[in-house]
Amino acid sequence: MENTVLTVKDFSASFGDHQILHDINLTIERNIVAALMGPSGCGKTTLIRCVNRMHELIPGAAVSGEMLLMNEDIYDMQPIILRRKIGMVFQKPNPFPTMSIYENVVAGYKLNGIKLPKSEMDGIVERSLKNAALWGEVKDNLHRKGTFLSGGQQQRLCIARALAMNPEIILFDEPTSALDPKSTAQIEDLFVELKKTVTMLLVTHNIAQAARVSDVTAFIYLGELVEFGPTEKMFTVPKDKRTEEYLTGKFG
Repeated sequence: MENTVLTVKDFSASFGDHQILHDINLTIERNIVAALMGPSGCGKTTLIRCVNRMHELIPGAAVSGEMLLMNEDIYDMQPIILRRKIGMVFQKPNPFPTMSIYENVVAGYKLNGIKLPKSEMDGIVERSLKNAALWGEVKDNLHRKGTFLSGGQQQRLCIARALAMNPEIILFDEPTSALDPKSTAQIEDLFVELKKTVTMLLVTHNIAQAARVSDVTAFIYLGELVEFGPTEKMFTVPKDKRTEEYLTGKFG
């Protein structure tokens, strides 16, 4: 399907004898926010770490099944190429501490050994910071360290860094859990803008956040995909009793 950006087929993941994900099947369309929800330890973060192949960096990690980016098998791609196409933003803002705001945005190019003329770099920095709703706040301080920014600004800097590589997908692992309500609201507003140009997978514990920003939601419980579909429908008429119990706070 032309509009499909990520296809997950009968996908399982484990560490040694401990199986974390069991036969996950998912199809993610372009230009949406897909929320991955479920209680702690259910496998949400493992699933997104498999999408950009960080899972395999841990000793004893194994996977089976298929993951396709467009129609290309993620596990046949060189990880460095894959990670240009799939950006990641973590729970805690992590700008590179020795780098300026400017250098942070284009860090992916430097790390990949991609040399560009300064005028092109300048354009990438401005565009990425504008798209991350940060340009107005930092344009006069581009050569100051990224770490002098507030937590919410640092997280938007990390989003700009991911956007700079023009990825197909950005993975977000609870990106607002370390932020105050105002910074959280700014990043949620950003999701709505960003989905015009990029697909987002959002791991969140925050049910209200998933309801506010996501188009589709996957509910994962004990490593199994219990339910997947349009967020509004799942939140109003969940098909599975476990989804309903999670959404109404019976467990989590």
